[in-house]
Amino acid sequence: MKPAVLVIDVQSILFDPEPQPFESQITLGNINRVTQSARSRSVPVIFVQHEAANSVIEYGSAGWALQSDLLTHSSDLCVRKTTPDSFLNTNLRSLLDELQVDSLIVCGYASEFCVDTTVRRAAGLGYPVTLVADAHTTHDKIHATGAQIRAHHNATLPNITSFGVKIEAVDVESLWAKR
Repeated sequence: MKPAVLVIDVQSILFDPEPQPFESQITLGNINRVTQSARSRSVPVIFVQHEAANSVIEYGSAGWALQSDLLTHSSDLCVRKTTPDSFLNTNLRSLLDELQVDSLIVCGYASEFCVDTTVRRAAGLGYPVTLVADAHTTHDKIHATGAQIRAHHNATLPNITSFGVKIEAVDVESLWAKR
């Protein structure tokens, strides 16, 4: 299989203001480990960035920019989106087809929204998905902490089998051992 790494919504406005997402610095470090390892294996890295017109996350704004601790490379690709689904009304699927990608490694922000929606949509489109269990995060919510939300998605997404492809959650240490 030929994978690609999707880094979803790791943007300044979502990571820099207080309070920061759960384990934000650890998550950023793990995302950098994933992307650096991917590049060393010639696996494409795609940064997906959310945008909303006339807002703090408007395309091209300081809030829209990738979080400054992310390590990027000139070979990385970018996709712009306006919904939690990284495929809806974007060029992501055509980009994956062009790259002949047939599986995805997913990390980023927010576990319960954009990460969850993109993982489910990818599986529905036939892409096996590896969710990097310690490289996605979210903010605490009224009903659950960021830690609980991450744990919930790491436990539940791999139990979805009806799409006909495997969804798994593995930590950054185990990610490349299987490939």
